[in-house]
Amino acid sequence: MKTIETLEDLREQVRAWRGAGERVAFVPTMGNLHAGHLTLIAEARARAPRVVASIFVNPMQFGPAEDLDAYPRTLARDRELLEAAGCDLVFAPNVATVYPRGSEAQTRVEVPGLSDVLCGESRPGHFRGVATVVCKLFNMVQPDVALFGEKDFQQLLVIRRMVEDLAMPVEIVGVPTVREPDGLAMSSRNGYLSPSERARAPALRRVLTAARQSLLAGTAAASVEREAEDALREAGLAPDYVRVRATHDLRPATQADRDLVILAAAYLGQARLIDNLRVQPDANAALQQTLR
Repeated sequence: MKTIETLEDLREQVRAWRGAGERVAFVPTMGNLHAGHLTLIAEARARAPRVVASIFVNPMQFGPAEDLDAYPRTLARDRELLEAAGCDLVFAPNVATVYPRGSEAQTRVEVPGLSDVLCGESRPGHFRGVATVVCKLFNMVQPDVALFGEKDFQQLLVIRRMVEDLAMPVEIVGVPTVREPDGLAMSSRNGYLSPSERARAPALRRVLTAARQSLLAGTAAASVEREAEDALREAGLAPDYVRVRATHDLRPATQADRDLVILAAAYLGQARLIDNLRVQPDANAALQQTLR
């Protein structure tokens, strides 16, 4: 496995693969890897003979009071994990390579609508930073396919919309969330949890599961959202939001929507946890009544 830090060396290697007729799969990360990231690498390996992973802690997607400085940088360990997983190349640029004029002077990519709700409302500018860096990385790596975890469901939709709107020749693949044995979605920020907080964290998944059951039993969506937020508070988490939305564009769900997702974010100590759960209304006709 190669580790490359410059755009010139990256493009030289990708050109060599292209010259040999090989497809390229890409997994962008911010490092501090866990088993969820390695699942993305395994899926990438199944879709293309060459796999590139990037490790770049993107300053543009962190707010002023967020954890940019504290975010763990674990490049040596990450390289070992990626090599064992079958990655061919790690692209580990510095900030000057990605933003040569600085992030404040950087041309920005914004996906309206999808970027402004849910996590976008709580973290203004976050998805502008995500869309900008992913657009740049796509232009740098020039992959055939790129893979993202479904835990970050809103991010996945933002990237899909960006690729569609900008006519980018990249297939976007969502990979199911990888979970700990107790149901907690794997996340690099789970490391911020103290032992007592870690013991409470799986409540997020349990609350989402109960919310889905409540929807399928015919409870109104607004009531499900309120009850889920109350349940999170009772479990010792501070809810940011719990919302029932249309899967394809995150609009508030209506009776016409055939595919829903319940999305949640909550604070626990220094960590902000997110998760989601899909709901198919056709599984139970009673759900149609809840969305009127």
